[in-house]
Amino acid sequence: MARRGLFITFEGTEGSGKTTQTELLGEWLASRDPVVVREPGGTELGEQIRDVLLYKGMDIDPEAEMYLFMASRRQLIAEAITPALMAGQIVIADRYQDSTLAYQGGARGLPTVWPPTFPRPDITFLLEGPVETGLTRHEQAGKAKDRMEREALEFHRKVAEAYDRLAVAEPKRFVRLDANGSRDKIHLVVRDHLKPLLERLD
Repeated sequence: MARRGLFITFEGTEGSGKTTQTELLGEWLASRDPVVVREPGGTELGEQIRDVLLYKGMDIDPEAEMYLFMASRRQLIAEAITPALMAGQIVIADRYQDSTLAYQGGARGLPTVWPPTFPRPDITFLLEGPVETGLTRHEQAGKAKDRMEREALEFHRKVAEAYDRLAVAEPKRFVRLDANGSRDKIHLVVRDHLKPLLERLD
């Protein structure tokens, strides 16, 4: 049986630098042909759900929101993540199931679970910093706020607190990173943590 590949995820509150770090890591590992995905999205179904969840301006029930995120994720697992891991490839995800545990579980107060059919990441990088800083970054970049970014500050603080609890509960999987550091310094720390895992793939 082929050896399972490597599953890497990036998590954090809005504007913490997850997407930047996902892109930098994808570039660094380009010779290994990694599969880089984002959530919600990454499939035809996922991109349509992303549009509904973030940009259509709909009033969505919190539990319906959770199931939409997870439906998008399940399709991404089926189409991209599982086939890549089974083929021994590296998968890098910009958000994954921890986002649902933090946003819908921690901030919205819903009962959340990790479905047994959802693969567990080998390592999760959590970018941490003041939520106000991340939200300000988005504004300074001139980006229009999506439905989640428009939530009240207290909501984003609850998300950060939930991420903290998740990292405390699984210290072997989570690597906590200071989101206030320079993007290049953060990327070098990510590399250092990944080198032993990459050696196991070789």
